[in-house]
Parts: sequence; structure tokens; C-alpha cells
Amino acid sequence: MTTVKTPADEAEARAIQDELRDRVVLDEPGPLPGRGLVAGVDVAYDDERDLVAAAAVVLDAATLEPVGEATAVGHVSFPYVPGLLAFRELPTVLAALDALTVVPDLVVCDGYGLAHPRRFGLACHLGVVTGLPSMGVAKNPFTFSHEEPGSRRGDSSALLAPDGSVVGRALRTRDGVKPVYVSVGHRVSLDNACAHALALSPAYRIPETTRRADSLCRRALREAS
Repeated sequence: MTTVKTPADEAEARAIQDELRDRVVLDEPGPLPGRGLVAGVDVAYDDERDLVAAAAVVLDAATLEPVGEATAVGHVSFPYVPGLLAFRELPTVLAALDALTVVPDLVVCDGYGLAHPRRFGLACHLGVVTGLPSMGVAKNPFTFSHEEPGSRRGDSSALLAPDGSVVGRALRTRDGVKPVYVSVGHRVSLDNACAHALALSPAYRIPETTRRADSLCRRALREAS
């Protein structure tokens, strides 16, 4: 079972990020879009009971048919701190991934990878500790800026950090609909990450992996409650 250390405080959490960030692999293209098995992970919270539910849903990338799913429910073990969200979510997400009966070729997170103030979002953290290629597809640009991409599906623009460095792309997955924000996590290129995001979003703005994981983790949380 894959485990991660729960830091004692914010300083230790940032030290862990600093250590693991050097292990992120950025020079591999990753699996080909439309092939293999792609997992989506997502979480839901019950703040009153301090619970977090995670879901992992695996789809056949060619057909988008589900081939495996798993959930896990646990107690939140780290407070909410901007930039350190992974420490709240990762233990339960890893438990859900470990419960799968199939091994995905790629993991898609509902969140960020390099598009993160410390260049180490959940997709990076998850990829490093599991060794799996990973990427993030977020619903908003967080603290980063971008020019408006073209209005057609597949149009994109660079997602920029305050220093001007490219940390991802604003990607239009449907004509005339608000873009999503794609960033690399681990062992996948930005070009391929965007191609995966498009392949996984044939009918909706959000990838099917995320849509299904979102539904499943909410159901798991309701059942736990």
C-alpha cells in the first residue's frame, strides 16, 4: 500500500514539498492519448464530521467505458492551508487507488500539477509518490493568468505564472464554453496532457474521468454519513 507522511505543521509540509519537487519527471511524453487505462480521482468533504471521501474511476481510454472503480473514506488529517491542499486529500486518494483491481497508465486529478504556487500541486505529489504518469485538469486558473483562447474546441493559450513562466494551458474542450486549466503532474508532457484532456471530454467541459469520480466520491460520502 502506498503511504504518505502526515506533516506535523505547515513548515514540515513545505519541506516535504521541497524534497519531493526535485523528483518530478518532466522529460517523458507519457502514454498516448486514446490508449490504455486512464484513472480519474476526486474528493468530497463533510466538514461537520471532518470526513473526506475519495474516488478513483478507471476508464478504457479508447471507449471511455469504466473498467474499475474504488472509494475510500477517512478523517481529514491536515488543516486547510492554501498551497498545501494535497496533504488533506492525498492519504484518502491513495487508499482509493490502492483498492483498484487494475493499474492505470495515467491519473487525472481534479486540480493542479505545476500550476501551483510552489510548482508542486496534487498531480505532481500523487505522481511522485505512486510513480504513475499524472496530470491536473482544473476548473479555474487559481492564481495564474492567461489570454482568452479561441472559441473552438481544442483552442488553447499559455497559463502564466507571475514571473512569465508557462505552468500549463487554458484549454477549450467545447466550442464557446469556458476553458479548463491543464497542467503537467509527473511523467507526461503538456502537449500530451492537453490531448488527453480533449480525448476524455467528448461531450462535456470536464473530463469523463473527473465527472465519474466526482459522482462516486459524493455517493461514498453520503453512504458514510
